[in-house]
Amino acid sequence: MERVVLVTGANSGVGLALCHRLLEEDGRIHLCIACRSVQKSEATRDLILATHPAAQVSTVEVDLSNLASVLRAAQELRCRFQRLDFVYLNAGIMPNPQVNFKALWQGLLSGKVLHILTTAEGMMTQTDRLTGDGLQEVFTTNLFGHFILVRQLQSLLCGNEKPSRLIWTSSSNARESAFSLSDYQHAKGQQSYSSSKYATDLTSVVLNRKYNNQGLYSSVVCPGLVMTNMTYRILPFFLWKLLMPIIWLIRFFAKTYTLTPYNGAEAHVWLFKQKPEYLDLLVKYHSCTTGLGRCYVEPRKMDVDEDTAEKLYQKLLELEKQILERYSDLLD
Repeated sequence: MERVVLVTGANSGVGLALCHRLLEEDGRIHLCIACRSVQKSEATRDLILATHPAAQVSTVEVDLSNLASVLRAAQELRCRFQRLDFVYLNAGIMPNPQVNFKALWQGLLSGKVLHILTTAEGMMTQTDRLTGDGLQEVFTTNLFGHFILVRQLQSLLCGNEKPSRLIWTSSSNARESAFSLSDYQHAKGQQSYSSSKYATDLTSVVLNRKYNNQGLYSSVVCPGLVMTNMTYRILPFFLWKLLMPIIWLIRFFAKTYTLTPYNGAEAHVWLFKQKPEYLDLLVKYHSCTTGLGRCYVEPRKMDVDEDTAEKLYQKLLELEKQILERYSDLLD
């Protein structure tokens, strides 16, 4: 039987490039694309089929910031499929990103310019807001909505003849300094994106501990600096025009400047071809590009504390319990 691959956030950027690249690797897969609206899903499906007319492509509507939508999507997927081989947890948001020019200038003076330009450490701030469920939007979209989806799809992911895979899109911007267990939704800070990505890394570590013996493996990837709609919102468009020649030059020194969604999906596709039993589950796989444009994957040990990861996981379970009680009418 063909492998079934689910991709969230498939309508643009790395998610869309990933869909094309997966079909180039194996045109026999059943690709299920998950987008926030029916219109986006159908438009994306048509776009993919224009390039891969023989592909099996289905759609599911899911707004990861809306947990009722997540539960409905999971129910639909359980009815439609007997198993899922790969779930790419790729959807994410960075609302109202702004550059902290003071922090950038201080970083430049400290001589850590390359580190700052490759990780955006201390340089990026975001303004978060609450969802209809009363949760922080970035936390919910980037992590918790995916967490609920995985938990609801457990029957399709565990106990199969071959291992199933979770592949989370994380970031080099995932930093412990932006995360706090006492404020794991990051309601009090201005680095919600970084916090959510660090929480993603922690969650992946625990999922492996809990589910590897049931045939489910979790990995995290970093697509590098990719020029997408999310990136372009950070600065006015005319500034990007002025900066692009410099950015292309920096790529000779900063290998994570992948720049294009196609290059950014390199680590995602590389993991598609690996046997999970032989992977280091405490490693983040980074998409990298040489100055001349050759793509490759670089594994880097994650800076995560496993005790903190377990404590976060327990908090997610407690929050999940509250959500499932609220939406009990949507459960089987």
